[in-house]
Amino acid sequence: MISAHLLAVYIAALVVVYAVPGPDMALVLQTSIGRGVRSGLAAAGGLGLARATHVTLSACGVAALLRSAPWLYDVVRYGGAVYLAWVGIQIFRSPVFALPEGGNDGSAAQTANAGARPLRAAFVKGLLTNLLNPKALLFCSVLLPQFVRPEAGPVAWQMIELGAVLLAIGACFDGLYAIGAARIANWMRAHPLAQTLQRWAFSSALIGFALRLSID
Repeated sequence: MISAHLLAVYIAALVVVYAVPGPDMALVLQTSIGRGVRSGLAAAGGLGLARATHVTLSACGVAALLRSAPWLYDVVRYGGAVYLAWVGIQIFRSPVFALPEGGNDGSAAQTANAGARPLRAAFVKGLLTNLLNPKALLFCSVLLPQFVRPEAGPVAWQMIELGAVLLAIGACFDGLYAIGAARIANWMRAHPLAQTLQRWAFSSALIGFALRLSID
């Protein structure tokens, strides 16, 4: 069992990390602004699943494999950079605001299908954005072991506890970003210039993150 003091330090570290702008934050904000809070939360769900995967892979030693095989790290890194750039370009080319989820007419079945498609797309974008970022995996592999104390009990249970806290804090931040961005969207719908600027800003941010990932 992790001590309360150590857990508090760990939570503080996670809060700082999640508050720093990055591709995850940019994706949730843009998705929620462009397609509504449900799509923003769907993207957050994809991010959560990717983080859970990273925690599991870190515990299994896959992160150590990436560190010991630079070519494998580069393959994942460049793949993630290409995907982030593609998402940025798609944001730039997309309509400013999509039709509200579910549409305005048609049968109930058509409405359900129309509403499910953007949610699935948002979930997959969230999943791939984080999953194809090897730095997220290496971050988990570096951070989590720092808070494991063998004398405090089984290491596996401590890793599970730390991973659960990481996912919970991430979900809280992503949820706040999604809900906050959706509220901003209500104002932006009445200001076309602001809509254009936000598309440029988020598209440029994701392409910038892609460039940084490819050259770091």
